[in-house]
Amino acid sequence: MTDVSAISERKTRVLADILAQFCPAPRDILVVGCGDGQEAGILARYFAAKTVGIDLSPQSPRARAAAAPAELLEMDAQQLSFPDGSFDLVYSFHALEHIASPGKALSEMTRVLRFGGAFCVGTPNKQRLIGYVGAPASLADKVSWNLSDWRMRVTGRWENARGAHAGFHSAELLAMCREHFGDATEVSDRYYRQLYTRHAAFLNPILATSLKWLILPCCYTVGVKQRSAVTPSPAQREPASAC
Repeated sequence: MTDVSAISERKTRVLADILAQFCPAPRDILVVGCGDGQEAGILARYFAAKTVGIDLSPQSPRARAAAAPAELLEMDAQQLSFPDGSFDLVYSFHALEHIASPGKALSEMTRVLRFGGAFCVGTPNKQRLIGYVGAPASLADKVSWNLSDWRMRVTGRWENARGAHAGFHSAELLAMCREHFGDATEVSDRYYRQLYTRHAAFLNPILATSLKWLILPCCYTVGVKQRSAVTPSPAQREPASAC
């Protein structure tokens, strides 16, 4: 049987290792699109930081021990109820592609992130030929999901807004993050190298070419919020990040 928790732990810790280079000691973390809370719990424990996960329908922390000690709240990513500059770190993994207005969600993430705070946004890679290879699911499910994706492609519906699990092109995600946060770095290569160190001999030649975007299932962008990213209101009194 696939150990879903172990897979989630390994993937999230790799991203946390990368984020620690941008924000080594966050005081407050927000996880946007927390689902069952596993990622929020992993980040809370990894950084020893106060962590909040939000989702339209999150599971109760009591129902999912892996979420502890993070707090899970029901909230729309497009209308966050937190004050400006509430967090040192904002993390969103496989959520943006499900949000009706991703730009609005990114604006809200930027608003609640302190200046100098770090962010991580990961989505499916829209250019991939196949996906779900490393997903904690049965082979039958993976085949079914890929067939569904290809049906959306060949019928011209390969768009998030049309119900496809398409995601974004890496360059598109990078541009969106730079527009909102003011600074962003594409770290997909680094993520997959650290995640699959045992397969370096096979993986590294692929990552050295543009063909990687036909293979990599996801793309990841991290960075630090710059003062030029948003224009604070006169009444705004946003503290500096601890990062």
